Amino acid sequence: MYERKIIPNLNCGLDLVGEVLYGKWKMRLIWFINEGYKRPSELQRKIPDASRRVLNIQLKELEEHELVTRKIYPVVPPKVEYSLTEFGKSLIPVIGTLGCWGDDNGERLREVIAKRLPHSNVSVEI
Repeated sequence: MYERKIIPNLNCGLDLVGEVLYGKWKMRLIWFINEGYKRPSELQRKIPDASRRVLNIQLKELEEHELVTRKIYPVVPPKVEYSLTEFGKSLIPVIGTLGCWGDDNGERLREVIAKRLPHSNVSVEI
């Protein structure tokens, strides 16, 4: 199991948010669970670039941070569903605002990201 070498700095709100939400797929997982995609296989289809293992790790972290809950149904094969807690639901407006900012600034963001990529053959859609 992974053990942190550096203790996180939790002195301000941004540090706290970062500790809970940093992870490539966490905001998308929260968003898609809110949209009604609750089963791991549904989430995997919504985020095909993520491996099942990484999604499971990030879902577990979201559960440990009390943003999502996991319900295991006693059937064969086992059925698992995730849902947002009230605490997790409080993030939806924040994530929505970030998404709108990304949409509003999409062209500029694609350009600056493409500049940083090595041998940038990335086409910037305008």
